[in-house]
Amino acid sequence: MGKRERENPCSICGHYHKYEEGEVCGICGHRMPVNSEKSISTKIGAFPSEILPDFLYLGSYDNASRSELLKVQGISRILNTVPSCQNLYKNSFRYYSLQDDKSLFFDDAIQFLEKCRNEKARVLVHCMTGKSRSPAVVIAYLMKFKGWRFEQSYQWVKERRPSVELTQAVYEQLQEYEKSLFGASEAPVPTDSLSFGFAKNDAVAVPSFDTSSSSSIFDRPLGAPDQQFAFGASQGVNQVNSGVTDIPMGGA
Repeated sequence: MGKRERENPCSICGHYHKYEEGEVCGICGHRMPVNSEKSISTKIGAFPSEILPDFLYLGSYDNASRSELLKVQGISRILNTVPSCQNLYKNSFRYYSLQDDKSLFFDDAIQFLEKCRNEKARVLVHCMTGKSRSPAVVIAYLMKFKGWRFEQSYQWVKERRPSVELTQAVYEQLQEYEKSLFGASEAPVPTDSLSFGFAKNDAVAVPSFDTSSSSSIFDRPLGAPDQQFAFGASQGVNQVNSGVTDIPMGGA
């Protein structure tokens, strides 16, 4: 099937074939799955995830390598967060690449993204898999320019790209960046409610004793009858002491 016969390529493989009708792609052999599998495959297809409408997109190196699909979405700028990933289409897109493969310099990346926004250009942020480094840059952007805290920014991105899984190192960098923007948080982010995708060391719980609701024998009013206070095995004690007479103190 000729490229000109279709306006858009296949959303999964990026080639031009009648995928809605079940036609097998003559280039890669892709075939649209049936029924329930169709919607799932479409979500994890070749198109990057739209984070902010008509502006910010998030994806993988595979997404960045499909120039035709990027042009379909109107993307003209690419932020590459992995130094080892090549910028494939320098004649077609404007690139900005982070040079450190360990630390993420959020402010440098955010400055490029904000320039794209001011120029009304659509931009793709990508790493190798689209799961950790590139989502972190997007989350940092939302914190700075939306004024959202880490938790809210993470949830926004996670809902639009469910495959996001932050590594421990990236998570800690985002925590530090949040502190630099908002200061130390009085109420730390409840990380148990966020599936960041890395194992956390579970601390041993320290038992706490809550005596706020317990009563004290010294709190009873003067003159209160003794039967109001029952201690554990009171019945047994009464039976043992029933035959014991009190001995007065101070002599016979």
